[in-house]
Order: sequence, then structure tokens, then C-alpha cells
Amino acid sequence: MLRVGLTGGLACGKSFVAGELERLGCFVIHADEIGHEVLAPGGEAYEPAIAEFGRGILGPGGQIDRRLLAAQVFAHPDRLSRLNALVHPAVFRRENQLMTGFAAGNPHGIAIVEAAILIETGSYTRFDKMVLVTCEEEHQVERALRREGAVEADVRARLSRQMPLDEKRKYADFVIDTNGDKEDTIRQTQAVYEALRSIES
Repeated sequence: MLRVGLTGGLACGKSFVAGELERLGCFVIHADEIGHEVLAPGGEAYEPAIAEFGRGILGPGGQIDRRLLAAQVFAHPDRLSRLNALVHPAVFRRENQLMTGFAAGNPHGIAIVEAAILIETGSYTRFDKMVLVTCEEEHQVERALRREGAVEADVRARLSRQMPLDEKRKYADFVIDTNGDKEDTIRQTQAVYEALRSIES
């Protein structure tokens, strides 16, 4: 089985590319969804996160409010590192379980983990190949502002804290540029899929 990391910057189109790869037959794991699961009540990181950051991160129903949590950590690198230390090991374990299960039934398949910070965390080393989804910063801002509750100052602040996409290119085996229309992105994704398929076969 080929293990592939799929990453990119904020609002670059990672999820769209992941959806296309899934449609083509890849097994896709969304790290952010697993991150939600491990921070949910009963999840591995739920109680540790409350112990670390306090009950002020909880919403009225007792679930961790990700916006309240984000407000505590994203402007404070030390707090973000502590949160990552709680969440990432649990996410990695779940990803590995899912990939192992997939490999058992599909030894020649392609398993893809979509995650925003594969390179920053060093976890890119777990993969056979890396795919980077990229676009111009103004496109990132424009797309991010379409999301509910998005504020331009917050979007630009998040972008300023992310590893530059040009830096991420150094780690990528394949780059998908989403500056064009969806059809162009689909064509590029198809080409990457065919390249991955040829590696696995």
C-alpha cells in the first residue's frame, strides 16, 4: 500500500482535491475530522485539554468549543505546542489504525491523509509521497472569507503564522496549483493519481 500525505495552506483547496482522489479510488483520511473526534467528550484528548486550558473552553453542552480553544492558543505558540502535544499523538494512532485496516484488504491501494500541518509537525516522514495543494495568497484570502464567520484580519493573521507555501514545495513530490478553475484542478489531480497508481503498481 502506498501512503500519501496531502497538505497545503489555508483555503488552498485540499478538501476538494481529497474528494477527487477519493472519487478516483483512493482511501482518504481527513486528519481534521479525527482531531474533532479526539477532542469530543470521551475522546482521548478531551479531558487532557480541559485540564490544560480550563473549563472556559467548554460550550453550554459540555463539548469543547473550538473557537474558544483557538482563541486561547493560536496567538500563543507555546500554548499551541501544548495543544498539539495532546491532540496529534491520538490523531496519528487513529490514522495508523485506519491505514492498517485499509491495507489488510487493499495491499496495492493508495491511502491518503489530508492534513494542514503535516510538514510543520514532521509527520510528513510517515508517508511514501507528499502532495502539496497551493494557490496565490489573495485566492486563499478570498476563499477563506466565504466561510461562515470569517474576518479578513483573522484570515491574514492565520496566513502569517503558517509555513509559506514556497517553503512547503521543498517537501512535495507533487504540486497541484488551484489558481485556475475547478476543471484545471481536476485535470492536475487526475495526473497525480495516475502517477501514484504507477508507483504502487
